[in-house]
Amino acid sequence: MKIIGKTGREDIAFVYIAQVRDGLFTEFVESVQPPIPREEKWVLIVSTLYGCPVRCKICDAGGTYKGKLSAEEIIEQIDFMVKNRYPDRKIPVKKFKIQFARIGEPSFNPAVLEVLDRLPRLYDAPGLMVCISTIAPEGTEKFFTEMLEIKKKYYHGKFQLQFSIHTTDKSLRDWLTPINKWNFKQISDYGEVFYQDGDRKIALNFALAENMPVDENVLLKYFNPEKFVIKITPVNPTFTAFENKIFSYVKNESEKYEVIERLKSAGYEVILSIGELEENKIGSNCGQYVYKYMKEKPEIKNSYTYPVLS
Repeated sequence: MKIIGKTGREDIAFVYIAQVRDGLFTEFVESVQPPIPREEKWVLIVSTLYGCPVRCKICDAGGTYKGKLSAEEIIEQIDFMVKNRYPDRKIPVKKFKIQFARIGEPSFNPAVLEVLDRLPRLYDAPGLMVCISTIAPEGTEKFFTEMLEIKKKYYHGKFQLQFSIHTTDKSLRDWLTPINKWNFKQISDYGEVFYQDGDRKIALNFALAENMPVDENVLLKYFNPEKFVIKITPVNPTFTAFENKIFSYVKNESEKYEVIERLKSAGYEVILSIGELEENKIGSNCGQYVYKYMKEKPEIKNSYTYPVLS
C-alpha cells in the first residue's frame, strides 16, 4: 500500500488516499470528536470495496466498483493508522472504534468477517469497538449470520450495528438506494436475534433530506424502541447529492426539529449527530470521496474542494 495523499487536520480528522494494487485506490480515515481527546475516543473508518456498486443518490463512491479488498488490505489500512500513533500496537484509548463504513457496502465482502475475527488478537486494545454500517442488501444473509456468531464470540456490548434506511417511504428509499435490500420486517427480525442484554441498541440511520418522510407509526410497527435507536444525521454536501438535488433537512445541532420530537414521543431514543463543518471541507464525512475529486476535479456550485497534500 502506498499513500498518495492526505487531507485534514490533527484536531479533527485525516483522510488518507492510498494505492493498494495497480490501478486500484482506496481511502481511510482517522478522526476525533472535539472536545473529546484522542485518549478518550479515537475512530478509524476503513474501506471494504474498491468503489461501490450500489450508487446511492447521496454518495460519491458509487459507480466505480472494481472489486473487493482482501482481509490483509483492510487490515493494512487499520495498521497504518495504528502504527503511526502506537507503534507497539498497544492502544490506551477508552473507546477505540473501527468503522467499516468509508467506501463500499461491507456485507458484499466476506473478508470483513475475517477482519472482525482477527482484530481482537491483533491489538492490545481494551477499548476496541467495531461498527458495521449497512443497507442490508438481499443475498447477504450468510454474511449476517456469520457476523452474528463473531459478535457473540468477541464483541458483546462492543458492536455497533447500523442500518441506513434514510426514510420510511418505500418508494423514496428504493430511489435513494437503488438495489434490492431487506425490507423493514427482515431488518427487524435480524435485529431481534442480534440484540442481547448488555448490547448497544441497533441504530436506524436517517441521513435526513428535505421531503423524505420519517413516520414514527411505520417504525413502531417493526422496531422495538427497547432495542433500536434512531440516529439522525445531515445529508453531507457530496457532489452526487448536489447533482441529484438532494438537500439536507438537518442543518443545525441547536435547532429543534419536529420529526425528532415525534420520534421521542413515540418512545425512541434519538441521536442527532452533526459533525464539525470542517469535516465537510476535509472530505472525511460519509459519502464524500476525495479520490473522485482528485481524479475528476468536479466543479459544482456550493460544493467543497479538498486541499489534498501529496
